[in-house]
Amino acid sequence: MSVDVRNETPRKAEQKEVRTRLSWKLPITYALAALLLVFFALNAKGETILRLNDRSQSYTLGDTAINAPLFLWIFVAIALVGTAWSILSTLSRGKYGKIGHTLDVVTMLLVGIVTILSFLVFAGAGSAGAVTLTSTLGATVAISTPLIFGSLSGVICERVGVVNINIEGQLLAGAFAGVMAASFFHNAYIGLLFAPLAGALLGSLLALFAVRYGVDQIIVGVVLNVLALGLTAFFYDTVMTKDQQLFNTNRYSLNAIKIPGLSEIPVIGPMLFNQTIVVYVMYVAVIFLAIFIFRSRWGLRLRACGEHPKAADTVGINVNRTRTRNTILGSALAGFGGASFTIGTGLAFTDNISAGNGYIALAAMILGKWHPVGAMGAAVMFGFARAVAQLVPSLHSGIPSNLLNMIPYIVTIIAVAGFVGKSRPPAAENIPYVKS
Repeated sequence: MSVDVRNETPRKAEQKEVRTRLSWKLPITYALAALLLVFFALNAKGETILRLNDRSQSYTLGDTAINAPLFLWIFVAIALVGTAWSILSTLSRGKYGKIGHTLDVVTMLLVGIVTILSFLVFAGAGSAGAVTLTSTLGATVAISTPLIFGSLSGVICERVGVVNINIEGQLLAGAFAGVMAASFFHNAYIGLLFAPLAGALLGSLLALFAVRYGVDQIIVGVVLNVLALGLTAFFYDTVMTKDQQLFNTNRYSLNAIKIPGLSEIPVIGPMLFNQTIVVYVMYVAVIFLAIFIFRSRWGLRLRACGEHPKAADTVGINVNRTRTRNTILGSALAGFGGASFTIGTGLAFTDNISAGNGYIALAAMILGKWHPVGAMGAAVMFGFARAVAQLVPSLHSGIPSNLLNMIPYIVTIIAVAGFVGKSRPPAAENIPYVKS
């Protein structure tokens, strides 16, 4: 058998010329972060006071004063090293293999953390107020909790092939049903049982129209959001405000459960281990879903219905029944998370208390690439940005509040543009399955 060498040589030459396109998003993002840190270092004056103590802890840590310009220049050096490595890694085209990938992830985390710390040090430089790190982290958990539950709901629903735009309405319904039941039965934990039921009810409507009748899932989700907003506003005005003796919406709330020993760990102890049962359920939900979606028969069936429903049907999986059940499950999870707006924090219910958090949770799910851990990380990032925005006015009252309110959204835009690559959703999402 002879080989045509004349045709083989050009083919090899063509193969050598084929190269992956270089992506400069990360190096540019790191370089911009380094420039921002240089600006902070040049303009910071005086000391920054760090407060690591929390009132819930039995012992007291004294405030720590640090030289703001010195620490900021150290952070600049770290950001520049990260930028240099990112440029080298980009030019190497994956030459360093797993070690290079690990270093890329470490660099991303390091530059992100350094940028956040630099902002806090800069904001507190020369201020009479203190950077209350522990309290800020605690606020991060409180803000992130409904976002995490909402993003986990989105992961379950979209992995099975149903786009859950209705997360906003499910959070709102859970907040309303939870506080209503808690007020009526005089028990916050009973309210916690009704919150997921409200979310599941909306999820049932979503599954009915989107799965059973094949209506466009995005349109159904938007309509159900409007329905939830209208119903909660109506019952709030006609029931809650009319009989405030019966429905005192901030009288009943969940108490924090302090885990002995762990809650006394400096900084992270109060943040992670002195929380309500809603937060502890969130920990379990993230771990459970991260394992079972990818390491169980249930997770395999769920993902098969979202990626290739025809193949799933061929091996005996009832696609529409699987989609319906998991849509209701994910919706119940969002409803449970909605309870953290009211009985989870002791706040009174108000119209539209979810305030767009459902859409932010949907964005967190996409940023996390449809993975429970990634979705949680994106939600925590947004929650931390909001917590920092709440902290800054106590350090510098001259910063416009509108500018501070932009911080979480600016952080999200930077994360999408600079740190997130291409995201591929499940192949069969928003595509009704009709058995042939």
